[in-house]
Amino acid sequence: MKPLAGQIEAFLKHLAYERNLSHHTLSGYERDLATLVKLAEEQELADAKLITSGHIRNLISLGHRQGLSGRTQQRKLSSLRTFFEYLAREGVLQHNPAKLVSAPKTPKKLPKTLDPDQIANLLAKTPTGWHEARDKAMLELFYSSGLRLSELTGADLANISWDDHTILVTGKGNKQRLLPIGKQAQIALKDWLAVRDALPTKQRQADPLPLFISERGNRISNTNVQARLRAWTQKAGGDLHVHPHMLRHSFASHLLESSGDLRAIQELLGHADISTTQIYTHLDFQHLASVYDEAHPRAHRRKTAHRALQDAKDIP
Repeated sequence: MKPLAGQIEAFLKHLAYERNLSHHTLSGYERDLATLVKLAEEQELADAKLITSGHIRNLISLGHRQGLSGRTQQRKLSSLRTFFEYLAREGVLQHNPAKLVSAPKTPKKLPKTLDPDQIANLLAKTPTGWHEARDKAMLELFYSSGLRLSELTGADLANISWDDHTILVTGKGNKQRLLPIGKQAQIALKDWLAVRDALPTKQRQADPLPLFISERGNRISNTNVQARLRAWTQKAGGDLHVHPHMLRHSFASHLLESSGDLRAIQELLGHADISTTQIYTHLDFQHLASVYDEAHPRAHRRKTAHRALQDAKDIP
């Protein structure tokens, strides 16, 4: 095995066994490092010690010519920086060459959210049958507590505490956090649990018992949840494409509008860095600005200036 291949293999094992990263995250690192391996083979760079910041700039430039988005390029550069930082800590390298390469800028896109009326319409449907009882409980829990998709599918029955109406979820990096469950979500969950154990499923799952199960009695999958949300949205009417993260974004945006407490929302969402949470302050400002534009008698005189200000904020 060439030194570089062995170094990458050791790095991936470190991510899997010492940092406990998810399979999805590991796959992303593997894809990004595969582009480095290809470059190294083409230029006969058998060892990471031979790779310079110039090689990495060429790799990013190649991605640009191939039409990769700025976000994809940023993720790739982040993977390379983490890999070389690992080698520097292990004493293989004296410095991290990827640190000398600037990430390509990409315009920030505000996450799409539903307004409170749209949420109310989406959840107004009375479920018929156990599939819809489960689906409504999932929807209510997404919006009530701001769960990620993997946090919902990974939740177990034992994670719910009815004494204080909370749910314990496991997020990125296997970090756990305790989240409140809203009143409507509590009702929907109890309706679901009332039928869950009496289901005519084809097999029973072992401990720990998952909170949400499929027709076969297994833990429900991410793709199944996404498909069920699409089906629910179609039956609810309208042309919205609702996905789990949209409900999470709506949870954060509506909570910020009501409380203004960004730190609390950071904790509820499980963001390691508050800069990630700050995107919702832009959403909140959009809401305030739209109310102003609609309600203020002289707002029409300021609309042009307001839009110019927003455009200027979006410039990297």
